[in-house]
Amino acid sequence: MTNPHAPLTPHDVYLFREGSHAHLYGKLGCRLEEEGAHFAVWAPNARSVAVVGTFNDWDGNAHRLHARPDGSGIWQGFVPGVRAGQCYKYRIDSPYAPAPFDKGDPYAFHWEVPPGTASRAWRLDYDWNDADWMKTRARANALDVPWSIYEVHLGSWRRVPEDGNRFLTYREIAQPLAEYARAQGFTHVELLPITEHPFYGSWGYQTTGYFAPTARYGTPQDFMYLVDTLHRHGLGVILDWVPSHFPDDPHGLARFDGTYLYEHADPRRGYHPHWHSAIFNYGRHEVRSFLLSSAMFWLDVYHLDGLRVDAVASMLYLDYGREPGQWIPNARGGKEDLDAIAFLRKANTSIYRFHPDVQTIAEESTAWPMVSRPVHLGGLGFGMKWNLGWMHDTLDYFRQDPIYRKYHHDRLTFSLWYAFNENFVLPLSHDEVVHGKGALLAKMPGDDWQKRANLRLLYGYQWAHPGKKLLFMGGEFGQPREWDHETSLDWHLLAQPEHDGLRRWVADLNAYYVATPALYQRDFDADGFEWIDCHDAEASVLALLRHAPGSPLVLVVANFTPIPRHGYRIGVPQGGYWRERLNSDAACYGGSNLGNAGGARAEAIPAHGRLQSLVLTLPPLAVLYLEPSVSAEGVP
Repeated sequence: MTNPHAPLTPHDVYLFREGSHAHLYGKLGCRLEEEGAHFAVWAPNARSVAVVGTFNDWDGNAHRLHARPDGSGIWQGFVPGVRAGQCYKYRIDSPYAPAPFDKGDPYAFHWEVPPGTASRAWRLDYDWNDADWMKTRARANALDVPWSIYEVHLGSWRRVPEDGNRFLTYREIAQPLAEYARAQGFTHVELLPITEHPFYGSWGYQTTGYFAPTARYGTPQDFMYLVDTLHRHGLGVILDWVPSHFPDDPHGLARFDGTYLYEHADPRRGYHPHWHSAIFNYGRHEVRSFLLSSAMFWLDVYHLDGLRVDAVASMLYLDYGREPGQWIPNARGGKEDLDAIAFLRKANTSIYRFHPDVQTIAEESTAWPMVSRPVHLGGLGFGMKWNLGWMHDTLDYFRQDPIYRKYHHDRLTFSLWYAFNENFVLPLSHDEVVHGKGALLAKMPGDDWQKRANLRLLYGYQWAHPGKKLLFMGGEFGQPREWDHETSLDWHLLAQPEHDGLRRWVADLNAYYVATPALYQRDFDADGFEWIDCHDAEASVLALLRHAPGSPLVLVVANFTPIPRHGYRIGVPQGGYWRERLNSDAACYGGSNLGNAGGARAEAIPAHGRLQSLVLTLPPLAVLYLEPSVSAEGVP
């Protein structure tokens, strides 16, 4: 690894032009020193480049940069007197533009608070206090440990209504978010992209600052404090990262030197019809180095534990979101973007080389094979992949009135046909509670009691299903209102027992999940899962087993109707007493308190192909978790 803070060397330029430089931050951009700052920017088609800013009254003649003589297209120079916090841009004169224009620094560490568009000179010094986490995080981020991810949008998790409804800063949110997520039993916090972005309503998914946390919530050091605090509370931190497209704002990457530098020139490759944004040219070596360095930057500098890569499907397919005739086939005549595939494989290989103790997670919505398989085996090299098929099928099932669910039973069971093809995360994400889709609670049928019972049942089924777990903020207490990025979550609802009961159910689910290896250790191994009965569509009941070496079996039985099932017989693999560990219908969660008085004893009566069976009461719209007891008397 080259020193990211040393001057740009011929070897750096070689790696940059090869498309394999993973540590360009501190090489390009603004590097502060005591007397001023070194600047370097890639603008190969520019006629001239100058640095303008508050230190020279934005005078384009004061500090002109010089083109390196090596043909790299990099302009560089030293500007005396530059101090941390001062604003700057690059003034570019291009033969392809009618007049000089100003651009922000693609490698800037900090920016003005939007709607300001200037970059800011900045240092990234910080005294970290998460050494204990960093030493042991390889285990916390492994694939055979529990992952219960709390997905958060920082600007709307909690606000200050008495102060103009303003955001909490990174430092203000750090302690309450860490304490809350920890108390709820989550293992990781995933942040919607906080990379600098001009339009707040994009939630960060249209990025201009690929090396800068948004200034809306504070400084880079403030964001470091947030990560540090989460780590000190035993929580991993995942960042949504967007290498798929970028906005065409005039201060950003679009037509950076007067030409289509970072993006494709042909709109059939370079324009995204869904998001009205520009698509990176992954075939250009310098662009690959830029994106590779961005990914590594967040892991190197901010101690992040993973990157969730957004919109991977849009990168893989040349015809994504396009009609016939609106896309260009690859050199082989196919619709696969071979350059993007090569980039993703290179990025994942590099990330795991330098950071084997983190994970990359793909948000990929198609059946592309081997997304979470190693590159040397022909995969894309991600550690995990979001199971969007599970999310859509499951939510479609839960929207059905229970009287009709028996006709949609396969929506629940189909995911197990492919559950072990990838290392899946089961998401109930922000995408499902916005743009008119309604909150999770609002999707549930029935009266208010049935809606909450359905939601508890949904979570109970999600936690029982193989795969890591992800839940978007507000879902844990059943916010009935669709998510609005302009307002805080409805925290006042926790004063109502029915919503606090939902919150408690999620906390207890997480606590049991984390303490029970059978529920996570073999998430990606078919040997860790077993159906007992997946065919009782008429009663809308499912029964399954989760198991792992050295861990008690876990029996999960779910009743997807509001009809209590008394005397329901379930085959089990062993006799003795089975203790009821969790019951989503318990009164403390807002249920009707129907159950099995703590458990049930197996009888030597065959059922479901097993010699022993339990006779259970299945509460309405509820899920039960049971374990075999260690003693014949049922005493654990």
